[in-house]
Amino acid sequence: MKELKEFPVIETERLILSPLKENDIPFIVEYLQHRIYSDLTSNIPYPYTENDARLWLEMSEEAFENNTGYTFGIHHKEGQFIGAIGIHDRDDDKAELGYWIGIPYWNKGYVTEAAKAIVDFGLNTLNFNKIFATHFLHNPASGKIMEKIGMEKEVVLKQEVKKDGEYLDLAMYSIFREEEGNIL
Repeated sequence: MKELKEFPVIETERLILSPLKENDIPFIVEYLQHRIYSDLTSNIPYPYTENDARLWLEMSEEAFENNTGYTFGIHHKEGQFIGAIGIHDRDDDKAELGYWIGIPYWNKGYVTEAAKAIVDFGLNTLNFNKIFATHFLHNPASGKIMEKIGMEKEVVLKQEVKKDGEYLDLAMYSIFREEEGNIL
């Protein structure tokens, strides 16, 4: 992954993607109080506490400092924090994309808009060859986002995650730099 000296701020039509900040913590905790986030993701605990948010903020800062990843807060251009999106180096010139958004902002195209910008950043600025993302099969909406940003379903990873004592399958989607339309 190409190393950047400063954490970038990425602007889209409706959003500003910028580093997570201390003042985002109350919103992160408020949004992630809903059990559905834990049910739909492999790494968001329930209940979600302020300590969890602070730890995540520290991990995000360390990932940037160690050149292993970028976690962006998703903000409306008016300034309201609405979710988060990240891209993290998984070696061999590939990165993993992950995201979540507050329930009041579901089904408005915000994640698709943010994810398009982050995939572009990952392929064309950080020079990854491959960006992939996964979702639980019981969360098909996430797969639809992946398809909308040009990812294609690559594989279903059987019993890939153990969560709450149950083994769950993950669908994995990918996009490659060399595919038509991905080089600017």
